[in-house]
Amino acid sequence: MLTTLVAGAAQPDGGAAGQALPARWMARWSQPPAEDRPLQIIHGFDPAREIPDGAQQITAGAERSPVNPKTARYYKDLSDLGLGGVVCNVAFKDYMRSEQSWKALVAGVETSQKLGLVVWLYDEEGYPSGAAGGLVLKENPDFEATELAFDPSRDDPFVLRPAYEHTHASNNYYAARRYVNLLDDRAVRSFIAHTHEAYWRRLRPYFGRTIQATFTDEPSLIAVNLGQIPESVRKKVPVVDPLDPAVRPLPAVPWGYDLARQYKKVYGEDLMAQRRSLFVGDTEEDRKVRRQFWALVADLVAERYFAALQRWCGRHDIVSSGHILWEEALMHHPALEGNGLKALSCMDIPGLDVLSSDPEAVVHSGWMTAALPASAALLSGRRRVMTEVSDFSEKMSGRGPAALPEMQATAAWQAAWGVTDFTLYYGITDRSPKVYRAYCDYVGRLNAILKPARLDPEVLLYYPVYDLWADYRPVAEPLRLESQPPRAQRLVHSFMRLGQALQRAQIPFALIDHEYLAAARVRSDGTLAIKDQRFKALVLPEGVELPSAAARVVERFRTKGGRVLADGEGSARLAGPFLLEALKPPHRLSPPSDRIALGQFLRDGRRILLLVNVGREPYSGHLASDVPCPWCVMDPSTGAIRPAECDAAGTLPLTLAARQALLLVQGHR
Repeated sequence: MLTTLVAGAAQPDGGAAGQALPARWMARWSQPPAEDRPLQIIHGFDPAREIPDGAQQITAGAERSPVNPKTARYYKDLSDLGLGGVVCNVAFKDYMRSEQSWKALVAGVETSQKLGLVVWLYDEEGYPSGAAGGLVLKENPDFEATELAFDPSRDDPFVLRPAYEHTHASNNYYAARRYVNLLDDRAVRSFIAHTHEAYWRRLRPYFGRTIQATFTDEPSLIAVNLGQIPESVRKKVPVVDPLDPAVRPLPAVPWGYDLARQYKKVYGEDLMAQRRSLFVGDTEEDRKVRRQFWALVADLVAERYFAALQRWCGRHDIVSSGHILWEEALMHHPALEGNGLKALSCMDIPGLDVLSSDPEAVVHSGWMTAALPASAALLSGRRRVMTEVSDFSEKMSGRGPAALPEMQATAAWQAAWGVTDFTLYYGITDRSPKVYRAYCDYVGRLNAILKPARLDPEVLLYYPVYDLWADYRPVAEPLRLESQPPRAQRLVHSFMRLGQALQRAQIPFALIDHEYLAAARVRSDGTLAIKDQRFKALVLPEGVELPSAAARVVERFRTKGGRVLADGEGSARLAGPFLLEALKPPHRLSPPSDRIALGQFLRDGRRILLLVNVGREPYSGHLASDVPCPWCVMDPSTGAIRPAECDAAGTLPLTLAARQALLLVQGHR
């Protein structure tokens, strides 16, 4: 039977079970290469600092390198911890202006090349990305983020002002400083010139080889109140640009120097005459104006910032990556990015930010954080997805640092969602080298099997940003769902509940917006085709209003036999048991458990499942599958491999310890 695997239960090479798998799979499983391992995020490292407690010495060959031995030792220590490389930048002090810092970075990249480590370039001094540590606004103050605020107490209620006070620019954990306008193509060109071009000039020989990607961190449209960070933290945050206490919080939307002109160009209408509708009004005309405005904003920020970075990277033989802000908060997406799915689709490796290493987060809102970039990659025909992962929440609350089982289970549930590239804010000195190595080996083994595989969900959940554009109302106070119109609240609650129900029922799914849906192809076999992926079902949140192009595709899909489920249709609210019965997923647990995450993949004609017990209690039951036996069982925590035996009913007995993950790989009959 399929039992919990423990260290020593089977040889890491898997014996006969391992021999049943392709040799190239086994080679990477046994010795995961650098590109499959996590990358450590390092800002302004001190080359003289060494990793304590058992890290190995630099090899003799590397010691004879002209690179400073302390620099070489530092990077070799990272390699010995099982890391595959670093996400790094020129030091924050005298950012982009210190020759000493540039020399240290060049030496680090050179040493990384010698050691076979991967390097990504972090593109900002802290976060949010876009300001180049203040250099963009120093070049031209007009490049600052601007908001159109609404003050009904004034005769002229419209106020055009910098977006700084009461925004993420002044309320974050790094620094209070003014921010750039991502709607301004001139500002973005300045940012690229100050950062990306500077790295290119200094490190050109390493691009496309050792240097493989850039990392952009939490860029946003900024013109929204996200609330104040805790006072105990806020008083310690450096204030680069003083705040003006006279600036009142007001409802606001992002603005740009040519936004009204672009609106006229796209819609043939005068935005200035319609701008009141951005803040108030319930008529269909008001909703149309809001929808048009946010659709334009989404297009501009995607094209002028995210796609601009992607194009630059493509011209310089690397790829673009990073993550946006507040992925898990659907109601915030219009204000922060216009369309979060569209913004992430303009990254070669879209990413997420996971601040907690409590693996049970996935069954609450963590699925949303991962679903957005994973879906952006899938719908764009890409495979790789990045995570910036840490135990920040645990450490801030005094419950950290996270232990190895929690770190591993957090990695596994993200891998089940398609994450391939792990960038770490875990503190190296918070845990022993043995623990860090075990974590890095674990991630490497997951990637050895899953990274070349295709994520294979069969269900789509509609991402209703098109509806939220029409309903979103800017508010002066910190944005909360409760401040929004009842229809928007029902829509968000329905969407989040549906995603949670699918996650808890082990039904893999992807998100799709109206634009991707309108471009999808309905096949004669009743599936919906997007790139190489085929979907059998579409789930719609309550009350969505599909635009005509998307509605036509959905109707053709339904006519051809595709399954379309609408929450609230006929007063029925879709729940887990109904979804299981209606969608008939190919893999089903008995007894059911909402603490098991399941990822579904396809590689070289073989089905692969990743099962993760994110809970604190062991699970024991059976897995019924439409895929016939045999299966091979692989444990990423130990490297052990063994065959799985089905019972007389053709199901697999399944035991998972708390926080344990197992890979099931379809064998050959």
